[in-house]
Amino acid sequence: MDTQQRVLACLADGRFHSGEALARRLGLSRAAIWKATKGLAAAGLEVHAVRGRGYRLATVLEPLDAGRIRAELGGAAAALLDRLEIHQEIDSTNRHLLARAVEGGGPGWACLAESQRDGRGRRGRRWHSPPGRNIYLSVLWRYAQGPETLAGLSLAVGVITAEAVAAAGVDGLALKWPNDLLCRERKLGGVLLESGGESGSSCHVVVGIGLNVGMPAAGSADIDQPWCDLAAELGPRTPSRNRLAGQLLDRLLPLLASYPTTGLAPYRDGWQALDALAGNQVRLQLGAREVCGRHRGIDRDGALLLERDGRVQRYHGGEVSLRRVE
Repeated sequence: MDTQQRVLACLADGRFHSGEALARRLGLSRAAIWKATKGLAAAGLEVHAVRGRGYRLATVLEPLDAGRIRAELGGAAAALLDRLEIHQEIDSTNRHLLARAVEGGGPGWACLAESQRDGRGRRGRRWHSPPGRNIYLSVLWRYAQGPETLAGLSLAVGVITAEAVAAAGVDGLALKWPNDLLCRERKLGGVLLESGGESGSSCHVVVGIGLNVGMPAAGSADIDQPWCDLAAELGPRTPSRNRLAGQLLDRLLPLLASYPTTGLAPYRDGWQALDALAGNQVRLQLGAREVCGRHRGIDRDGALLLERDGRVQRYHGGEVSLRRVE
C-alpha cells in the first residue's frame, strides 16, 4: 500500500486527524502527509484541511471487506466463489484476472479494487476510478467450449446488474446495447467482457462490472457523457459497497456457471424490458463504418436488430457505439 492509500485508510472515518498524528502513526514526515492529501484531492476526493485541527474527508468511506462481501452470498454463489481478492490500487481488475487466466487461474476467481490506475471501458475508453467510492469488480470463469459459448453473455450480465441495483431501490433503470447501465438516461455503470480461446476449443472470460456508487464531481470533470451515481439517486438510503458487491457476485457466479446450458434465453425478456432505445431511430458506429436504422431489439444470441429499408438486419458486438438519432 503506497503512502496515499495509507493516509486514505486513516481518513476513511471522516474525522479530523492532525498532520502530526498521521505522521507519527504512519512513520512519515508531515510533508509526506501533506503531499498525500493533495494527491487524494487530485484523485477527486474532497479533503478538508483546517489549521489547528488537521485533515478529514468530507464523507465517511467504507473500505471493502472480504468477510462482509461473502456474507451476502447465498449457498450456490458461495460454493462457486473460489477466491476473492481486494486490492487497494491496481491497474485494472480485468487486466489482473486476464493475466491470472494465462497463468492457469481457475473459475470463480473474483477481484475488487478500491481504485484503478488504468480502468477501461469499451473501445479502449478510460473508466474513471477514484479511490474508495465506486465498485470495480471482475470475475474469471472458464468453459470447456469455445468462445461461441459466450454469445449474449454481456447482455445477461447487464440484466443481473440492473436487478441488483433495482433491489437497492433505484428507479428509472435501462440498458443500452451492448453494455451500458443507465439511470434516467445517464450512465450509472457498465460491463466489459474480455476472453481468450479458439473456436471449438476451451476458453476463458473475465467479466468486469463498474458501478458508480459515490462518484466525486471533482474527479469526473472529463467524463465525456452524462452520468449519475447511486448516492445522487438514493441519498442516505445508498447501500454499502460491500453489500452491493456481494449481491452482484451472488447473481453473477450462478449465471456464469449455468450459461453454457441456458444461454441468453432466461435473460432476453428482462433485457428487452429494460432496452433504452427500443423503437428509436439509432446510429450504429462499427469502426469507421456507420449504419442507421430503427432499433428492433435483440435476437436469441444478443445481436442487435436494426430495421433498414424495410428489412431487419443483425449486428454483433465488438468495438461498436450506439446512439439515438435526435
